[in-house]
Amino acid sequence: MGKFFCVLGAVLVLILQPLTASINQQDPAPLQVKDYQIGPNDLLEITVFELPELNQTVRVSEDGSITLSLLGKVEVSRLTAQELEKKLAALLDQQYTKGAHVTVFIREYQKVSVLGAVGRPGSYELIGPATLLEVIAQAGGLTPLAMKDIYVYRQGKDGQQTRMVINIEALMISGEPGLNIELQPKDVVTIPMDQMFNVFVYGEVRTPGVVSFLGSRKITLLQAIAQAGGTTEWAKKAKVVVKRKDKKTGKEIVLHVNLRNMLANKQADITLEEGDVVIVP
Repeated sequence: MGKFFCVLGAVLVLILQPLTASINQQDPAPLQVKDYQIGPNDLLEITVFELPELNQTVRVSEDGSITLSLLGKVEVSRLTAQELEKKLAALLDQQYTKGAHVTVFIREYQKVSVLGAVGRPGSYELIGPATLLEVIAQAGGLTPLAMKDIYVYRQGKDGQQTRMVINIEALMISGEPGLNIELQPKDVVTIPMDQMFNVFVYGEVRTPGVVSFLGSRKITLLQAIAQAGGTTEWAKKAKVVVKRKDKKTGKEIVLHVNLRNMLANKQADITLEEGDVVIVP
């Protein structure tokens, strides 16, 4: 009998697993934060059980107010959902009905924008206090193309926009205090994307072809040849040629380089540009 119940239990688990998975995959209801302060552009769902005509979904205006069908304009900025419930109930007590039961549900929260070199650029809701690192993590983290600085643009009360520059290395590696700032609604976080460029290395190198580099980091002739596997034993190092197109005229410029002297520190290494062709004869 005990074996029978064990088998029956296992069968029930297998039957219920798909049902449980389908329930878990449903979109969860928006998270409500007890101490969250309502602000411009939040979307509020208001229900008054005694006065159904007051039930409505309304977006908070830029001045921090909402307009309700019976009560008119109501200031809601910096109130929590619970505080607004009490405020609306008090207003209804004065004008319409005693002991009104009011619920306020926040459907959409204030947002910040994260743009540039992150995994998932877009707008993100500020559900309670959130730091710069928390929002970047929510946006999928930085990509390898992220440049050295983060820019946070913020609109002041006077309408003037300010820009904060935060060094990524100081923020994420050094962990300097004060750089992981708390974001505010409507902040725009921009992580500039580096650009990938190519040069071409041909001739007596071990892996001739395209050599890619980031625009912010540049690449030198010695570095490009090293990335191409280095020269072969048949290379004429004293007769390396770099071909480059003049950006203004479009004419070809030919640079002659003695790689032996460069390797012996008798000649300075040169910085390559996008589209340069290096030929090792």
